[in-house]
Amino acid sequence: MAERRLSIVPTAVVALLVLALAAQLSLRLLQPRPSASARALPTPPSPAALRVTSLGDPIALAQVLTLYLQAFDNQPGISIPFKDLDYGQVERWLTRILDLDPIGQYPLMLASQVYGQVPDPAKQRQMLAFVSRQFPLDPKRRWPWMGHAAIMARHRLHDTGLALQYARTLREYATDPSIPSWVRQLELPIYEDLGELRAAKIFLGGLLDSGAITDPHELRFLIDRLKQLEDAEKSSAASRTRPTGSAAGKQ
Repeated sequence: MAERRLSIVPTAVVALLVLALAAQLSLRLLQPRPSASARALPTPPSPAALRVTSLGDPIALAQVLTLYLQAFDNQPGISIPFKDLDYGQVERWLTRILDLDPIGQYPLMLASQVYGQVPDPAKQRQMLAFVSRQFPLDPKRRWPWMGHAAIMARHRLHDTGLALQYARTLREYATDPSIPSWVRQLELPIYEDLGELRAAKIFLGGLLDSGAITDPHELRFLIDRLKQLEDAEKSSAASRTRPTGSAAGKQ
Protein backbone atom coordinates (compact mmCIF):
# COMPACT_ATOMS: atom_id res chain seq x y z
CA MET A 1 0.00 0.00 0.00
CA ALA A 2 1.49 3.37 -1.08
CA GLU A 3 2.21 5.87 1.69
CA ARG A 4 0.53 9.23 1.43
CA ARG A 5 2.62 12.36 1.44
CA LEU A 6 2.40 14.66 4.45
CA SER A 7 1.69 17.58 2.13
CA ILE A 8 -1.75 16.25 1.31
CA VAL A 9 -2.83 16.43 4.99
CA PRO A 10 -4.97 19.53 5.49
CA THR A 11 -3.24 22.38 7.26
CA ALA A 12 -6.01 22.61 9.84
CA VAL A 13 -5.48 18.95 10.82
CA VAL A 14 -1.71 19.45 11.21
CA ALA A 15 -2.29 22.57 13.31
CA LEU A 16 -4.76 20.68 15.49
CA LEU A 17 -2.26 17.86 16.06
CA VAL A 18 0.49 20.35 16.96
CA LEU A 19 -1.80 22.13 19.42
CA ALA A 20 -2.83 18.81 20.99
CA LEU A 21 0.82 17.79 21.43
CA ALA A 22 1.69 21.18 22.89
CA ALA A 23 -1.24 20.97 25.31
CA GLN A 24 -0.19 17.51 26.44
CA LEU A 25 3.39 18.65 27.05
CA SER A 26 2.17 21.73 28.91
CA LEU A 27 -0.07 19.65 31.18
CA ARG A 28 2.82 17.30 31.93
CA LEU A 29 5.11 20.20 32.83
CA LEU A 30 2.46 21.87 34.97
CA GLN A 31 1.72 18.74 37.00
CA PRO A 32 3.22 18.94 40.51
CA ARG A 33 6.19 16.72 41.19
CA PRO A 34 5.30 13.58 43.16
CA SER A 35 5.69 14.05 46.90
CA ALA A 36 5.79 11.57 49.76
CA SER A 37 4.58 12.06 53.28
CA ALA A 38 6.44 10.53 56.19
CA ARG A 39 3.05 9.91 57.77
CA ALA A 40 1.96 7.79 54.83
CA LEU A 41 3.15 4.57 56.49
CA PRO A 42 -0.16 2.83 57.16
CA THR A 43 -1.22 1.09 60.33
CA PRO A 44 -0.26 -2.60 60.14
CA PRO A 45 -3.00 -5.24 60.01
CA SER A 46 -4.39 -6.49 63.30
CA PRO A 47 -2.93 -9.66 64.84
CA ALA A 48 -6.16 -11.52 64.01
CA ALA A 49 -5.97 -10.48 60.36
CA LEU A 50 -2.32 -11.50 60.19
CA ARG A 51 -3.08 -14.94 61.62
CA VAL A 52 -5.61 -15.51 58.85
CA THR A 53 -3.30 -14.11 56.17
CA SER A 54 -0.33 -16.21 57.26
CA LEU A 55 -2.07 -19.46 56.16
CA GLY A 56 -0.20 -21.36 58.83
CA ASP A 57 3.24 -19.91 57.96
CA PRO A 58 3.72 -16.84 60.19
CA ILE A 59 7.50 -16.74 59.68
CA ALA A 60 7.13 -16.29 55.92
CA LEU A 61 4.57 -13.53 56.48
CA ALA A 62 6.91 -11.86 58.99
CA GLN A 63 9.59 -11.76 56.30
CA VAL A 64 7.15 -10.20 53.82
CA LEU A 65 6.18 -7.50 56.35
CA THR A 66 9.85 -6.82 57.06
CA LEU A 67 10.57 -6.33 53.36
CA TYR A 68 7.58 -4.00 53.05
CA LEU A 69 8.67 -1.89 56.01
CA GLN A 70 12.28 -1.66 54.83
CA ALA A 71 11.23 -0.70 51.31
CA PHE A 72 8.74 1.94 52.41
CA ASP A 73 11.33 4.71 52.65
CA ASN A 74 12.13 4.23 48.95
CA GLN A 75 9.09 5.18 46.89
CA PRO A 76 9.19 5.71 43.10
CA GLY A 77 11.56 8.61 42.52
CA ILE A 78 11.57 9.56 46.22
CA SER A 79 13.66 8.61 49.21
CA ILE A 80 12.21 9.39 52.64
CA PRO A 81 14.81 9.86 55.41
CA PHE A 82 14.31 7.44 58.29
CA LYS A 83 13.98 10.36 60.71
CA ASP A 84 10.91 11.61 58.80
CA LEU A 85 8.99 8.37 59.21
CA ASP A 86 6.16 8.15 61.72
CA TYR A 87 7.94 6.20 64.46
CA GLY A 88 4.68 5.28 66.16
CA GLN A 89 3.77 3.35 63.02
CA VAL A 90 7.30 1.96 62.67
CA GLU A 91 7.06 0.58 66.19
CA ARG A 92 3.68 -1.02 65.45
CA TRP A 93 5.07 -2.76 62.38
CA LEU A 94 8.10 -4.04 64.31
CA THR A 95 5.79 -5.34 67.05
CA ARG A 96 3.59 -7.18 64.54
CA ILE A 97 6.64 -8.77 62.94
CA LEU A 98 7.90 -9.96 66.33
CA ASP A 99 4.45 -11.33 67.16
CA LEU A 100 4.58 -13.43 64.00
CA ASP A 101 8.18 -14.58 64.53
CA PRO A 102 9.19 -14.20 68.21
CA ILE A 103 12.47 -16.06 67.65
CA GLY A 104 13.55 -13.75 64.84
CA GLN A 105 15.95 -10.98 65.80
CA TYR A 106 15.64 -8.77 62.73
CA PRO A 107 13.01 -6.34 64.11
CA LEU A 108 15.18 -5.62 67.15
CA MET A 109 18.22 -5.20 64.94
CA LEU A 110 16.28 -2.69 62.80
CA ALA A 111 15.15 -0.82 65.91
CA SER A 112 18.62 -0.50 67.44
CA GLN A 113 20.92 -0.40 64.40
CA VAL A 114 18.79 1.34 61.73
CA TYR A 115 15.83 3.35 63.04
CA GLY A 116 17.63 4.03 66.34
CA GLN A 117 20.59 5.68 64.60
CA VAL A 118 18.74 8.73 63.23
CA PRO A 119 19.94 12.18 64.42
CA ASP A 120 16.84 12.69 66.54
CA PRO A 121 17.24 12.00 70.29
CA ALA A 122 13.48 11.62 70.84
CA LYS A 123 13.22 8.94 68.17
CA GLN A 124 16.40 7.27 69.38
CA ARG A 125 14.87 7.03 72.84
CA GLN A 126 11.65 5.63 71.38
CA MET A 127 13.52 2.80 69.65
CA LEU A 128 15.62 2.05 72.73
CA ALA A 129 12.47 1.93 74.85
CA PHE A 130 10.96 -0.51 72.35
CA VAL A 131 14.01 -2.79 72.68
CA SER A 132 13.83 -2.50 76.48
CA ARG A 133 10.19 -3.62 76.53
CA GLN A 134 10.83 -6.55 74.21
CA PHE A 135 14.02 -7.80 75.90
CA PRO A 136 12.50 -9.45 79.01
CA LEU A 137 10.25 -11.58 76.79
CA ASP A 138 13.27 -13.52 75.51
CA PRO A 139 16.46 -12.45 77.32
CA LYS A 140 18.50 -15.42 76.10
CA ARG A 141 18.21 -14.34 72.47
CA ARG A 142 17.63 -10.60 72.79
CA TRP A 143 20.43 -9.58 75.17
CA PRO A 144 22.71 -8.17 72.38
CA TRP A 145 20.13 -5.53 71.47
CA MET A 146 19.57 -4.60 75.12
CA GLY A 147 23.32 -4.30 75.60
CA HIS A 148 23.48 -2.06 72.55
CA ALA A 149 20.67 0.06 74.03
CA ALA A 150 22.65 0.54 77.26
CA ILE A 151 25.80 1.49 75.37
CA MET A 152 23.90 3.84 73.06
CA ALA A 153 22.17 5.56 75.99
CA ARG A 154 25.56 6.11 77.59
CA HIS A 155 27.62 7.25 74.61
CA ARG A 156 25.11 8.58 72.06
CA LEU A 157 22.45 10.13 74.29
CA HIS A 158 24.89 10.87 77.12
CA ASP A 159 22.18 9.80 79.57
CA THR A 160 24.00 7.82 82.25
CA GLY A 161 20.82 7.43 84.28
CA LEU A 162 19.05 5.70 81.38
CA ALA A 163 22.16 3.66 80.61
CA LEU A 164 22.28 2.49 84.23
CA GLN A 165 18.60 1.53 84.09
CA TYR A 166 19.16 -0.56 80.96
CA ALA A 167 22.33 -2.16 82.38
CA ARG A 168 20.43 -3.07 85.55
CA THR A 169 17.66 -4.65 83.48
CA LEU A 170 20.30 -6.67 81.64
CA ARG A 171 21.76 -7.98 84.89
CA GLU A 172 18.35 -8.93 86.25
CA TYR A 173 17.16 -10.85 83.19
CA ALA A 174 20.33 -12.05 81.44
CA THR A 175 20.84 -14.99 83.79
CA ASP A 176 21.18 -17.82 81.28
CA PRO A 177 24.66 -19.45 81.51
CA SER A 178 25.11 -19.09 77.75
CA ILE A 179 25.09 -15.28 78.03
CA PRO A 180 28.61 -13.80 78.43
CA SER A 181 29.28 -12.66 81.97
CA TRP A 182 30.47 -9.21 80.87
CA VAL A 183 26.87 -8.45 79.92
CA ARG A 184 25.99 -8.45 83.62
CA GLN A 185 28.88 -6.10 84.39
CA LEU A 186 27.81 -3.09 82.33
CA GLU A 187 26.65 -1.27 85.45
CA LEU A 188 30.21 -1.01 86.76
CA PRO A 189 31.68 1.51 84.27
CA ILE A 190 28.46 3.53 84.40
CA TYR A 191 28.70 3.85 88.19
CA GLU A 192 32.28 5.01 87.71
CA ASP A 193 31.12 7.59 85.14
CA LEU A 194 28.71 8.90 87.75
CA GLY A 195 31.49 9.09 90.32
CA GLU A 196 29.66 6.53 92.48
CA LEU A 197 32.72 4.64 93.72
CA ARG A 198 30.93 3.14 96.71
CA ALA A 199 27.99 1.98 94.57
CA ALA A 200 30.43 0.50 92.04
CA LYS A 201 32.26 -1.32 94.83
CA ILE A 202 29.03 -2.71 96.30
CA PHE A 203 27.86 -3.83 92.86
CA LEU A 204 31.13 -5.57 92.07
CA GLY A 205 31.30 -7.22 95.50
CA GLY A 206 27.75 -8.51 95.08
CA LEU A 207 28.58 -9.85 91.62
CA LEU A 208 31.57 -11.75 92.99
CA ASP A 209 29.57 -13.13 95.93
CA SER A 210 26.75 -14.29 93.64
CA GLY A 211 28.90 -17.02 92.12
CA ALA A 212 27.85 -16.00 88.61
CA ILE A 213 31.51 -15.53 87.64
CA THR A 214 33.35 -18.83 87.43
CA ASP A 215 36.21 -18.23 85.00
CA PRO A 216 39.48 -17.98 87.05
CA HIS A 217 40.99 -15.26 84.86
CA GLU A 218 37.83 -13.19 85.00
CA LEU A 219 37.57 -13.66 88.75
CA ARG A 220 41.16 -12.47 89.19
CA PHE A 221 40.49 -9.43 87.02
CA LEU A 222 37.35 -8.48 88.95
CA ILE A 223 39.05 -8.98 92.32
CA ASP A 224 41.85 -6.65 91.19
CA ARG A 225 39.21 -4.18 89.98
CA LEU A 226 37.47 -4.33 93.37
CA LYS A 227 40.76 -3.58 95.11
CA GLN A 228 41.32 -0.60 92.82
CA LEU A 229 37.86 0.72 93.68
CA GLU A 230 38.51 0.29 97.40
CA ASP A 231 41.85 2.13 97.08
CA ALA A 232 40.17 4.92 95.07
CA GLU A 233 37.43 5.24 97.70
CA LYS A 234 40.02 5.47 100.53
CA SER A 235 41.99 8.06 98.57
CA SER A 236 38.85 10.10 97.96
CA ALA A 237 37.91 9.96 101.64
CA ALA A 238 41.42 11.01 102.67
CA SER A 239 41.41 13.99 100.30
CA ARG A 240 38.12 15.19 101.79
CA THR A 241 39.50 15.11 105.35
CA ARG A 242 42.95 16.54 104.53
CA PRO A 243 43.24 20.25 105.46
CA THR A 244 43.85 22.72 102.65
CA GLY A 245 47.24 24.35 102.24
CA SER A 246 46.09 27.70 103.61
CA ALA A 247 44.43 26.14 106.61
CA ALA A 248 47.48 23.99 107.32
CA GLY A 249 49.73 27.05 107.20
CA LYS A 250 47.67 28.82 109.87
CA GLN A 251 47.98 25.90 112.30
